[in-house]
Amino acid sequence: MRKNAVMLTAALVAVCFGIAVDFSMGEEPDPAATGGPATKATAPAGEAVMSPAHRAKADKLIRDGIQWLLSQREADGGWSLGKGVAKPAITAMVLKAFVRHADYDPDHPIVKKGFEVLLRYKQKDGGFYDPKQGQQNYTTAVAVMALVAARNPKFQKDIDDAVKYLKGLQIVPGSESPDGQEIDKDHPFSGGVGYGEHGRPDLSNLGMWMQALHDAGVKGDDPAMQRALVFVTRTQNLSETNVRPWAKIGANDGGFVYAPAIRGNLDMGESKAEMNPGGRGLRSYGSMTYTGFKSLLYAAVDRKDPRVRAAFRWIQVHWRLDSNPNMPALRSKEGLYYYYHVFAKALRAWGEPVITDKKGAKHNWREELIDTLASQVGKDGHWENDSPRWYERMPVLSTSYGVLALQEALRE
Repeated sequence: MRKNAVMLTAALVAVCFGIAVDFSMGEEPDPAATGGPATKATAPAGEAVMSPAHRAKADKLIRDGIQWLLSQREADGGWSLGKGVAKPAITAMVLKAFVRHADYDPDHPIVKKGFEVLLRYKQKDGGFYDPKQGQQNYTTAVAVMALVAARNPKFQKDIDDAVKYLKGLQIVPGSESPDGQEIDKDHPFSGGVGYGEHGRPDLSNLGMWMQALHDAGVKGDDPAMQRALVFVTRTQNLSETNVRPWAKIGANDGGFVYAPAIRGNLDMGESKAEMNPGGRGLRSYGSMTYTGFKSLLYAAVDRKDPRVRAAFRWIQVHWRLDSNPNMPALRSKEGLYYYYHVFAKALRAWGEPVITDKKGAKHNWREELIDTLASQVGKDGHWENDSPRWYERMPVLSTSYGVLALQEALRE
């Protein structure tokens, strides 16, 4: 059972544990069909997206990574972080990688069994999650991405039900905050999404939520996407467009933060690592900036909009693949493989094969990503982060990120 070679690619994922990540794993329809930017860039005539040697290297890395993931398949046909932890999310993530590979399709026995496992977690409300573990937003969103990627008509009702459930999780004007206050359009929570329980929203949750809706064909001008855009704008380090108090004293660098917490009349970071040196404002960093960048594009924000231009400038200034950009030095490898994942997803959405950094150096982002992951892969085809934070020391997660990032890079 082989799929058409055009299916040899993929996108995002992540695990559902209150970590600053998104599960962006999904399809990317043409922007014109989904309310995306009207002025999507294309590769200049005659400029190769990647060399044949890099394509061959990526193909091998993907094949080896998938074989390693296959070796981690559990007795029931699903995947988890061990002992059933995050099983629906990790199963969906791995399935996404499998159905985007030419050797697998929705009718392959391994894939069919995996989706049977995933569908066991569908709840009466339309969401996909384990009630005992929570994280309803993350898990449902990653399930949507896998179901969409399968391109199987029999999953359409499951997708529709899950999208309806996800939309119902959004914090909208007129709802009530955890402390009993009414949410209005100016409240900092407005438009956001949390883990699926009552609590403060964050860009990681919202970015994954927007990715799932985008993959399912929800247009950028949909009211839910436009409400989400308000929250996205309020997590950007850009005083020109962000009305929140923290943005007025921050770096004003155009990057994005995970989430501000509300303390008195000022939004403050959740930890010292999220603060700029000296404690003024919040720190922008790579994985959240690429998440915010692609979220702007999915919400149909024009490429000339100051928010998009500022985010792209941040990317040019902080270009690097050896660490999660602008994280504190001692924590620079935290979330590294998640960063590779959103890096690939965002730059493919941007549509330019070569990025010019602040020094004028040109970077073929696909080839550099492939080379970076090739330098880090284990002999048996898996990836593993030395940093334990955000579960990336668990190789089933880091390997899934690596495979999906490479598959995304192969999508032209």
